[in-house]
Amino acid sequence: MILLPVLNEAEGLEAVLKRIPHQSLGEIGWEPDVVIIDGKSTDNSQQIGLDAGCTVLVQPSRGKGEAVRLGFDYAIRQQYDALVMFDADQTYDPRDMIRMLKRLNQGRVVVGNRLSTLLAVDAMSPTNWIGNHLLTMSAVLLHGTEIHDVCSGYWLFHRDALLQMNLNSMDFEIEAEMYAQCAISGIPLVNIPISYESRVGEAKLGSLRDGSAILRKLLVRKLFPLPVEEELGKGKLAFESND
Repeated sequence: MILLPVLNEAEGLEAVLKRIPHQSLGEIGWEPDVVIIDGKSTDNSQQIGLDAGCTVLVQPSRGKGEAVRLGFDYAIRQQYDALVMFDADQTYDPRDMIRMLKRLNQGRVVVGNRLSTLLAVDAMSPTNWIGNHLLTMSAVLLHGTEIHDVCSGYWLFHRDALLQMNLNSMDFEIEAEMYAQCAISGIPLVNIPISYESRVGEAKLGSLRDGSAILRKLLVRKLFPLPVEEELGKGKLAFESND
């Protein structure tokens, strides 16, 4: 399953969907379904997904963390063998999932590392580059498991690893919590360099506010390995299907 969390991404979504390497995936034995979790977009993101043959599920509220958790729950219920997730703003190249899938073993998580030589020169401001490195260093110091880019939005989960994701994030701290859960549960984690380009459309991640939330999540999960459940909708899986 390919999971795309979306909120007003009409400018980039159509191009991203066209770049998903279905033929190459089939050649290595994968036949993915594309599932969009939409945070009540006010543009035509939902229609673009439907026109492309995707399953489109609408969140009860908003927030990337909620979208990802709903997507995980859906993948588990539908019994997918693996799940790959990335943002639909053209920053990530869908073709990078081929290299990631080649490193996927049972129970493993593969993370795409943006902070490599493949990073486009204009894709990340110096402030964000420094902030990402500092947050990644903090994550490793707190939790001990090696990761090269804790804020990456490109993740691949084997089903066995997905079943161990015990998360409560509602927003952009979700990736940091996924990393913390891997460390807490002893899930093998592999880092793969990926390309990263400038985003299309309006940025939704704020440097200081969201960086503070990410660091706080890393600290909280270090102190409290079992998270307190945050409600999704009305305390259970709750979304509207436009499929």
